Amino acid sequence: MDLSIEQANPKLELIVSLDTQVEWLGTGYGGDAVAEGPLWWKEDGYLLFSDIGNNRRMKWAPGQTATIFYEPTNNANGLTRDIQGRLIACEHATRRVTRTELDGSITVVAGTYQGRRLNRPNDVVVKSDGSIYFTDPGAPEPGQDLDFAGVYRVSADLGTLTLLVKDFITPNGIAFSPDESVLYINDSRRGHIRAFEVQPNGVLALATDEIFANLTGQRPGVPDGMKVDVEGNVYCGGSGGIWIFDPSGNHLGIIAHGEPATTNMAWGDDDWKTLYFTTRDSLGKIQLKIPGLPVPARQ
Repeated sequence: MDLSIEQANPKLELIVSLDTQVEWLGTGYGGDAVAEGPLWWKEDGYLLFSDIGNNRRMKWAPGQTATIFYEPTNNANGLTRDIQGRLIACEHATRRVTRTELDGSITVVAGTYQGRRLNRPNDVVVKSDGSIYFTDPGAPEPGQDLDFAGVYRVSADLGTLTLLVKDFITPNGIAFSPDESVLYINDSRRGHIRAFEVQPNGVLALATDEIFANLTGQRPGVPDGMKVDVEGNVYCGGSGGIWIFDPSGNHLGIIAHGEPATTNMAWGDDDWKTLYFTTRDSLGKIQLKIPGLPVPARQ
């Protein structure tokens, strides 16, 4: 797998050295789907990620090869943690978002909207007030109850599910700016990232909707997964690798890791300066100079 750091703006060198190398940690994941959902578990020093097609959650730790952490997972995709540290998962097979309690029991965060089952929850982020935001692509498709692909917010007490926006074709990666005033959502089909201001009640100010960045190109890969560092730079899978933008949407460069697609990413290690990422069948990491936003979100 050939790697190059493609510089589009001199500011890229403040984020990553141009001679930095990717370390590949394993391959052969994903089955008939993809590897996805990396998530760093800081207190125990390991990374979880989803092996969707093989219906299992994998665990990788430094100096070790990945092992099966949990199965079956209902073909879970995106993973994160709530502010209490509990695992939040987007499940494809059951078309729901779940929370794993500290005793191992499962709580359904969201499974239906207005009495109709969700499509295929994909990725998820938790705000520092405990509310949960997730994307739900996969419509309109045969067998689905909903005729739109939505982005939702669940209140911290799980009592209220709010549809935030439904005019995406394939809403996928989702992430907040460092101060949580902006929510970024990418659309894999349209090849771009949209940005919305977040109102005090947690819903989106739709009038502020703007195209933050376009990630189209001649090489394989579509917008998928998304993370933000503490300075507000945005990282997103796209054509040719992991695209990096500054908070104003200026394209800084691409981590061209040589794999056909980037499916998701996560900050990790003690200093949160390692960017872990999944491709269709592999797990890798690259060392950066700026820490990412930690998970769980800090209150």
